[in-house]
Amino acid sequence: MKKAIWLKSPVETGAAAITFSGSVSVKKEVLRATLSATSIGVYTASVNGNRVGNRVLTPGYTSYNNRVMFQTYDVTELITDKTTVSITVAPGWAVGHIGFSGREKLYHPHVLAAFELEVCYTDGTSELFVADESFTVSTSEVTFADIYDGETLDKTAPIVTLGNAVIEDAPFTAVPDNGAPITEHESLSPIAYIVTPNGEKVIDFGQNMTGYVTLRIKGKRGERVSFTHAEVLDSDGNFYNANYRKAKNVITYVLDGEEHVYKPEYSFQGFRYIRLDEYPEGEVDLNGFRAVAVHTQMTRTADFTTGNAKINQLYHNIIWGQKSNYLDVPTDCPQRNERLGWTGDTQVFCRAAAINYDVRRFFEKWLTDLRLEQGEDGRVMGTCPETYGTCSPISRISAGWGDAATIVPWTLYELYGDKQILEDNFELMRGWVEYMHSAGSEEFLWLGGFHYGDWLAMDAGADSYVGATANDLVATAFFAYSTSLLIKAGEVLGKDMSYYRDMHTKVVAAFREYFMENGMPKDEFPLTEILPDSKKSSSDTVRRGVTQTALVLILQFGLCTEQERPALINKLVELIDEFGGRMSTGFLGTPYILHALSDNGRTDVAYKLFFNENNPSWLYSVNHGATTIWEHWNGIKEDGSFWSTSMNSFNHYAYGAVADWMFGVIAGIKVTAPAYKEIIVAPMPSEKLGFARAGIDTVSGRIESSWYYTADSVRFEITVPDGTVAKIVLPNGYTETVRGGKYCYGISKNI
Repeated sequence: MKKAIWLKSPVETGAAAITFSGSVSVKKEVLRATLSATSIGVYTASVNGNRVGNRVLTPGYTSYNNRVMFQTYDVTELITDKTTVSITVAPGWAVGHIGFSGREKLYHPHVLAAFELEVCYTDGTSELFVADESFTVSTSEVTFADIYDGETLDKTAPIVTLGNAVIEDAPFTAVPDNGAPITEHESLSPIAYIVTPNGEKVIDFGQNMTGYVTLRIKGKRGERVSFTHAEVLDSDGNFYNANYRKAKNVITYVLDGEEHVYKPEYSFQGFRYIRLDEYPEGEVDLNGFRAVAVHTQMTRTADFTTGNAKINQLYHNIIWGQKSNYLDVPTDCPQRNERLGWTGDTQVFCRAAAINYDVRRFFEKWLTDLRLEQGEDGRVMGTCPETYGTCSPISRISAGWGDAATIVPWTLYELYGDKQILEDNFELMRGWVEYMHSAGSEEFLWLGGFHYGDWLAMDAGADSYVGATANDLVATAFFAYSTSLLIKAGEVLGKDMSYYRDMHTKVVAAFREYFMENGMPKDEFPLTEILPDSKKSSSDTVRRGVTQTALVLILQFGLCTEQERPALINKLVELIDEFGGRMSTGFLGTPYILHALSDNGRTDVAYKLFFNENNPSWLYSVNHGATTIWEHWNGIKEDGSFWSTSMNSFNHYAYGAVADWMFGVIAGIKVTAPAYKEIIVAPMPSEKLGFARAGIDTVSGRIESSWYYTADSVRFEITVPDGTVAKIVLPNGYTETVRGGKYCYGISKNI
């Protein structure tokens, strides 16, 4: 924006949406007209009563104390001699409730608006109209709006002029939008109308999702439709949303006697079901209801199908989990009073995300905020945008979370091949490694700190939040891993990385000396975590080194010698067998466990875990009707009860990271040079799948890998794009290096 003047209402308006508007005179023939707008809050803009653009929830969720983005729209066709420009603003993330404490007005005491209209005339001149104190402020039909609590749209509400806008000397910097727009996507009709045992009127849309419900209805003036959202029903079939915690998620429409399509403009919900709390007398017309999916605009780049319906449902759940939680920032969940950009969830899923969709613009925006919020000492907090104390002390500086600073940029570079990603984020990566270097009580070990550890792992007890793996081991393992990624990034950029190569060598040596003995992790370690008194009761107290996650991290992060690998993988298989043939891993171990097995010759065990249907497993939730990925392995227990109310989202994407293994091992597509210029295609078929077909639209072209069983053989069909070199490796040991083209093979099914 050329001249952003921040405007506020002359009176306090609470949680209502208010409208700033004014008229400008256009006296010449117009060649082009653009409207630039932003807000502290969430806005919609209009010109001469016509809503501008198809974006929703603008200007989006950013680190407002560092920047707020503005959007620019072409409004040429809407300009008349006397043009009215309006922007309606509601509290949104910046002024409404945000964070666990539900704090309001985190970034500012009230909503603000800034917008300007630039008109270019056919005679070569131009004119800039900037909204200022001459613009008026009025109420709107939206009498309440909040990200967590929902929205009230009252068609009978009188529109009252509150006075002229007031200029606010606000400390916000408006910058051009560098993200992808948030837009509407699929529209889902109801699949069922349910009257529950408790007599509740419930509509089921058949899919857990993020967005909102639209309603086409005509009713008597003053009649109301009000509904509450939920992800699941309880074991008796009754409406259940206790897991939303303090987020109310209530939408209310007040009718005016005319037919309208009602929808929220300034909030969103995570849901599959709605409960009709108020509805006009008579039969509920399901035809008027639609659930509209809302997320950042991304191009789908992958597909994956097998002959196993449950695995297909799992991949469906992964896709919908990503869509649900890629709403401007990579949120943990879309429904409860949280919806924050957790760095740990982000880094474990980013590779799967970048396979499924083109997420370059999405992450360009988010990484910008991560850089802006990084501390001078290199620290990276647990959420981004960081909620500045509203989550404290929950939002920790934690290993496995802050490592998003290194893992996300390197992953994006690997898959897209754009050096600019590394250029932009090298100092972010370096700063985080330096923070880890200084954070521990010893120079090359990260001992102590308040970590999340192997979050929600099952090896410290079914109801524990933190897994049994020693946090010091996890922290130092990620210290080594992030340092290795920093070295790779620096080498790509032509930097001297000798200092960090020496650091990495010393971190690995220190790790092996402190945490390992005779090629195996030690069993227990002293408790070094520094906890605030309020959190001691929820801390892990078991500090073990011989866990599935510990072994997986050692194997995957190169913390062992090649000679030690066989014993480590055998121990991992032993622990899996001891746990009933199941994995016990949480957020940090799960993304790597199948890779650790497959990379070390035990794809047979990886498949056993993948096909397992007992808790904990990916198919456990599928068998319990999941349509997205759950936060906790057994969010719904076998007896139908719920794991908890405080930490039990049914739309969390973290465990969906398994999609990376599905493409990399089942289909066999692995990138070995940036941008898929060099790949390995080494599919590993399983008769339990019957067949598998996968495709990825990479920046170098489409890669396809499929296989299927015949009576006595397995047939493979592989497509390699022009310009890509592929090493084909078949299960019988056949190897061939090929370039662009389609290749077909067959081997005996008994291999």
